[in-house]
Amino acid sequence: MEVKVNALMLRAADYNENDKILTLLTAENGKITAGIKGVKKAGAKLKFAAQPFCFAEYILSKKGDKYTVINASETESFYDLRTDINKFYAASAAVEAASALTYEGDESSEIFYALIKTLSAMCSEAEAQPLIGFLTLALRQSGYGISTENCVICGSPLTAEDKLRFDMDAGAFTCFDCGNGIGASRVTYNVLRKLEDKPYERDFITADGEKRALRLLREYFSYKLNIAFKSLSEYIRLI
Repeated sequence: MEVKVNALMLRAADYNENDKILTLLTAENGKITAGIKGVKKAGAKLKFAAQPFCFAEYILSKKGDKYTVINASETESFYDLRTDINKFYAASAAVEAASALTYEGDESSEIFYALIKTLSAMCSEAEAQPLIGFLTLALRQSGYGISTENCVICGSPLTAEDKLRFDMDAGAFTCFDCGNGIGASRVTYNVLRKLEDKPYERDFITADGEKRALRLLREYFSYKLNIAFKSLSEYIRLI
């Protein structure tokens, strides 16, 4: 039986001498694990289909519950993401987050299409804000959304507070004196509000704020999903 899917290649693991096992993300069926033969050979016809960030129409042979890639037609390679180290690790972080938040057999259209849009944006502009925007959207779609409204404890507005806290259990900001979560800054809060299309203070949108927001997101992902998030850690180290 043959199956045709539009998919983004999330991960490729070596298997045997010349083969790989791919993790593909689809809109309709979430993640699919599929073998692909001979792609480690120099002139392999389907070598592109196992490259990072490959977006393609994959034709799969299904036997029982196992899939094998038998052909592919590339839609977008996102080549620019593989030639710039900062963009590469930012894109890898987006892909790692998508992999952690999606499952085999589950509809994942919101995350799938947002990921394609994010990788495209990273090719043509600075990568930090598209990455933050994707991470917050993917968390929200998976039930781990971050609240950037008023203090989750007392209800007071947080826009005038220089020092805040972030409650990992609630996924929400609090006044510094109200909560007992980790320390957070006004710039972090405003960067996240901007990338969720909420009113924000323009003076608090800085490169340092973007880096702080990414650090908070890394800790939140690790806390909620128990993942190391190595690609995001490397991206933060680079910027």
